[in-house]
Amino acid sequence: FFFNDTATTEIYTRSLVGSVRCVQETVSTQSTWDFKRRQTMVKTYELRTKDEKALVEELGKLKAELAKARIGKVSAAATQVKASKIKVLRKDIARILTVINEKRRTVAHDKFKKKKLKPLDQRIKGTRASRRKLTIFERTRKTKKAQKKLNCNPRRKYAIQAQTFIPYPQLPKYFAYIS
Repeated sequence: FFFNDTATTEIYTRSLVGSVRCVQETVSTQSTWDFKRRQTMVKTYELRTKDEKALVEELGKLKAELAKARIGKVSAAATQVKASKIKVLRKDIARILTVINEKRRTVAHDKFKKKKLKPLDQRIKGTRASRRKLTIFERTRKTKKAQKKLNCNPRRKYAIQAQTFIPYPQLPKYFAYIS
């Protein structure tokens, strides 16, 4: 068990015979504790408040730190660099790139909001079938031959006069009842 609140940590181990012995070690808890706190260094909600220039600067710093960490992993100082630190750096870089991309997309969205034609990434995706479907204009178009036919033979309009309903028992005499 590690107690990070003091400089000395007590580790309890059991020997093979079953007796408990207490071993005291001095461990620099500050480095491990700070590293755990630093693993969640970049918060997305904080990044959204910054402008793009500050984000690009922070991105450059993180990329340089990642390059150092990768070099340290390969070189003799492999014990100093942990794989988890590289993972955290990569995730932080991804977060910053995501926020930069979001900001650029919102600017582009505002720019093309009232325009007729939009870039591909600003258009509504829909489904594959809906993207290939004919537009209303294309569906209602007619060939010249069809237009001539329609003009020569226009749709006929009929008017039907409504008749009053005669109930069954009051049928006229000329109806023969079939039995």
